[in-house]
Amino acid sequence: MPPVVWVLTIIGLLGIVAFDLIVIARRNHTVTIKDATRWVLFYVGLAGLFAVGLFVFSPGQSGGEFVAGYITEYSLSIDNLFVFVIIMARFAVPSLAQDKVLYIGIVVSMALRAVFILAGAAAISAASWVFYIFGAFLVYTAVRLALEGENDETDFQENVVIRGMRRILPLQHDYDGAKLVTKTDGRRMLTPLVIVIAAIGMANVIFALDSIPAIFGLTQDAYIVLTANAFALMGLRQLYFLIGGLLERIIYLNVGLSVILAFIGVKLIIEALHGSHIDDVGAIHLPHIGILTSLGFIVGTLFVTTVASLIKSSYDRRQVEVKVRIDD
Repeated sequence: MPPVVWVLTIIGLLGIVAFDLIVIARRNHTVTIKDATRWVLFYVGLAGLFAVGLFVFSPGQSGGEFVAGYITEYSLSIDNLFVFVIIMARFAVPSLAQDKVLYIGIVVSMALRAVFILAGAAAISAASWVFYIFGAFLVYTAVRLALEGENDETDFQENVVIRGMRRILPLQHDYDGAKLVTKTDGRRMLTPLVIVIAAIGMANVIFALDSIPAIFGLTQDAYIVLTANAFALMGLRQLYFLIGGLLERIIYLNVGLSVILAFIGVKLIIEALHGSHIDDVGAIHLPHIGILTSLGFIVGTLFVTTVASLIKSSYDRRQVEVKVRIDD
């Protein structure tokens, strides 16, 4: 992309972030399902308009790569939401403050992810063998994710940074609404929201270690990688309030995400082999996996995962109801 497009895009993204902040500042009530639904549709619509713009004005496969990357990043980000729910519960964050906490935490992680993306793009342009590392890492992550099973509270543990912040920062024990700074006995003190924001931001960055190599498996265009991540993260906060209570019903989420990561990891390794002029491994011809094939596989996997999860959850719920009636 020409430099002017980069500049306009960054200005546009910063404008959306600023607009979001104004909305949060004026909101004096907890986020309702209606609010969350409206804002999720708004951000998905923005991503859709951006994709249409790429299809119309950008040559090549940019539009398809953005759609595939956006869906992949958004679906991988859903796994973040369970950790967010655990963090909010673990720190007993007031309902009115949750929107602000998620906003700041996600904005911080967006800035950190941008650094990772630029570093990843530079590494790939400098050496094609980086694909082998990314591919192997994604396959390893897929296997680990599949073996871990369902999400639980052990998915979040306070790390050394959080523990260090507790010791160093002037923190008070109680919240003061949605304030980050308050006064106690005439002394300025930080509220526990500062720790929660740090936990949210670091959790998001840790998840980026999986998601950024995954999207580089779909496109090597840093512009597409950056914008797909930005749009996925901007809609993540509203998705938290919309489906936070439904996460426990998507019981096969880890299985679906592991399949997607393994697919993209294998795709990366195959592309690396093609880059090394290796088109066959023994009698096996290595296929070229196009963006449409990748997009179809990702969407299909998410569809099957969601449907299977809802069927299993419904069956388990009926079994519990039957058991309760028998016991009565």
